[in-house]
Amino acid sequence: MPAGSTTKIALIGTGMVARTHLMAIADLPDLIKLKTVVSRTQESADRFAQEAAEMLGYEVGAETDIGAVASDPEIDWALLITPPNARMDIVEALASAGKSILMEKPVERNHENARTLVEICERNTVSLGIVFQHRAREASKALAELIEAGSLGKLVIAEVIVPWWREQSYYDEPGRGTYERDGGGVLISQAIHTLDLMLSLTGPVKRVQAMAHTTDVHQMEAEDYVTAALRFRNGAAGSLIASTASFPGDAESITLHFTNCVALLKAGELHLTWRDGRKEQIGASATTGGGADPMAFTHDWHRDVIADFAEAFSEDRPPMVTGREALEVHALIDAVLASSNSGAAVVVSGA
Repeated sequence: MPAGSTTKIALIGTGMVARTHLMAIADLPDLIKLKTVVSRTQESADRFAQEAAEMLGYEVGAETDIGAVASDPEIDWALLITPPNARMDIVEALASAGKSILMEKPVERNHENARTLVEICERNTVSLGIVFQHRAREASKALAELIEAGSLGKLVIAEVIVPWWREQSYYDEPGRGTYERDGGGVLISQAIHTLDLMLSLTGPVKRVQAMAHTTDVHQMEAEDYVTAALRFRNGAAGSLIASTASFPGDAESITLHFTNCVALLKAGELHLTWRDGRKEQIGASATTGGGADPMAFTHDWHRDVIADFAEAFSEDRPPMVTGREALEVHALIDAVLASSNSGAAVVVSGA
């Protein structure tokens, strides 16, 4: 379709993050029209469709049948935000009908399932994008440009810290923090954003030695604390600490040590400390959902990811983060957990 055209979409899933996506869509009236909302029950679909209509200023349909979306010729693409265990059949139906998909992280519950889902979309030649909104931050993009230009020098150390906090009530929701619904705990549900951003800046990890643990502050099946040593394919060393047991919670950070400069990404800001004494700051501080309120973050970054996907659809180009690219972080998460389970270093498989 012509570049700049308005695309019609379906929003599939009405859970916690749905309102963030709705606010993002409301900011993009020239790019997106929300035609249909899909939820598990008609009641929840009707309720969210009414909220959407009030915010957007036009009528929005409500459905429980994914087949109605797949067969609707007016719907250009779908925004899929269900839990990861509910996606395989939905993606199969949409992709078989030629519908492109922008999907909330994670792709699926593990690397193998994620790869299957990506291959379904590739086999049907539909675009699959993943919402890794941390890449859309001004500071993240600025650092990516500096690395691409080569001015920072060679990467020697990468340090990632995700010191988040979640109340027990967060994990009391049925399925949350389980392998069956979510695929795990802090790694795949929270730290995945930071790990994806790290990989986009550092390149792939080659080998990990890790420990995953469930602390006494949470009653949950999967891990709420992880520490790992990393060896990157480019020779750099690294470390990871990820937690939802770190009261009261703080913003996640990525510190990259280069031969010419140390770059710190934290809370939407990039701090550059050059080895010749110069210091720079790029971006503005923002909340990131690291404390007790998991929704305490701006919808601006989601808006930018959604806008990019709509434009990519119209221009017939890849979106900001493709499903294939997102497999790298799934491979890393699986390797970290495998290392913890075996007590040995694990080589990260290819995407």
